[in-house]
Parts: sequence; C-alpha cells; structure tokens
Amino acid sequence: MYFYSKGKMKNKANRMKSIRKIVHERRISSQEELLNLLTEEGFNLTQATLSRDLKQLKIAKMPDYEGGYIYVLPEESSSLSKTVRMKSQDVHFIQSGFESVAFCGHFAVIKTKPAYAGGIAAEIDKKGSKVILGTIAGDDTILVIPKEKTDRESLVRTLSEIIPL
Repeated sequence: MYFYSKGKMKNKANRMKSIRKIVHERRISSQEELLNLLTEEGFNLTQATLSRDLKQLKIAKMPDYEGGYIYVLPEESSSLSKTVRMKSQDVHFIQSGFESVAFCGHFAVIKTKPAYAGGIAAEIDKKGSKVILGTIAGDDTILVIPKEKTDRESLVRTLSEIIPL
C-alpha cells in the first residue's frame, strides 16, 4: 500500500490547480508544451503523471477549427463563451468526427476520427442522461453503456438525437 504525505498531496493539489489554470487561460496543443509550462512553475513530474492528471481532471484534446488540437476543460468543451467551441459548431464537430456505430448486446461502440472520441463522448454523457449510464472514450472509439433495463430502441433513439445515425 502506498501512502502520500501531506506535502505530496498539497503538491498534487497545487499541480492540478495549475493545470486547470493553464489550460483555461492558454491554447495548449501538446502534453510536452503543458509539461514545460508546469516545469517552469516549479513542478517536477513525468509525462505519465501529467497524462494521469489530465485524465483525472477530464481534460480532453479537441480540434480547434484552425487545423490543430487544443486541450479543454470539461466545463468549457461546450461553453458558449469558449471561442473554439461555440454552440453552432457542436453539431459540425460531432458530424465531422463521427464515423460509425455498432451494437453488441445492449452496448454501443462508436467509431470516430482520431482525437474526436473524448469530445463526442462528453456530448453523449451530457445529453443522454436519461438512458445512458456513461461512456468510455479512447482516441477514436467510444463505448456507450446504457442504464439498466434500457432497450436498444431507446438507446438508438437517444444516440440519434446526438450523433448522425
């Protein structure tokens, strides 16, 4: 069993706060860039630690409509005030990233273009709360887990309101 000392927990809390602040205030396009900024702030961490922190903070890498990708906070991924993701672009984002959906029992597996899965999964989680328990997203694949006793028809209907089926 591994225990954290109070100092390490505070360091992690400070690091997480700094990550959120940097991602909120700057256009960060790579983990290397973020790692360098954190190092400049005095944090000593590896890329693997940073990757775990990003996952814990639910920070996603999303297309920025300027040809690149940037990291965004979960609450900013669909915010109207965020210039990268305006409400009118949500539909375009999902349509341009969605490739296919297949079903296995009660589960749905959605294939996307690379780097789109996190953003599309966040939209599904946000909009499918009545029948969808949650999603698990990789880089280009999303596993959709329906709530208990949800039939495929209800799942398809809900997904069709979010993605172009």
